[in-house]
Amino acid sequence: MNSRLLPYRHKSKIWDRLVLEPLPKKWNGAIIYLDRDGVLNRGSENYVNSVNELEILPNVAESLSILRNNGFRLCLVTNQSPINRGLWSHKVLEDIHEKLINELQNESEDAILDLILYSPYKPDENSISRKPNPGMLMAGNYIINMAERNYKDSKLIIDDLSECELFDENPLSSMVGDRIVDYEAGKLHGVRTFLVDPNIGLPDVIDRLLDNNDKGDVLE
Repeated sequence: MNSRLLPYRHKSKIWDRLVLEPLPKKWNGAIIYLDRDGVLNRGSENYVNSVNELEILPNVAESLSILRNNGFRLCLVTNQSPINRGLWSHKVLEDIHEKLINELQNESEDAILDLILYSPYKPDENSISRKPNPGMLMAGNYIINMAERNYKDSKLIIDDLSECELFDENPLSSMVGDRIVDYEAGKLHGVRTFLVDPNIGLPDVIDRLLDNNDKGDVLE
């Protein structure tokens, strides 16, 4: 596994200092890692290839607001191999994510994604940053915790994720996805993992995410 193929970050270099928007209540120490297609928006077997194809699922913005109002930080982690397959560019994905951000906040002012990470790598590149590998979750853990703890920029730069000293995850930290690769990434990272109906997305598990006693899905 290539642990030097780092994830990419929306409109920023991966280790740029993250400025977090204030939460409605104090951070509870937990991060919700969110797949995109089938969790926030309607997915497609042929990818979401343009802003015109982005369709946010009903009640997702409300669900994100509920999580933030309960003290969770939110980190999007999405595989986007069309970039390295040569189908379209980083700029196309940036435009899609800008529309996602704007439409969510138009529905609810608290529907804020704290961090957006993506993996442009193809399966044969064997990157730690492509789910089912946990690299995007590892980077999200590090970037958000460094921002919350107000560490200086000089501590952020890492060339190899295998050498990254992660922060302990809160017991309520979770991965939410609609595919087995999401489940496997969450399990490898060591957080609760929930699989949703891709026609419902995040609202399918919102009550479970808030339940201190729910340990997530267990697949045989």
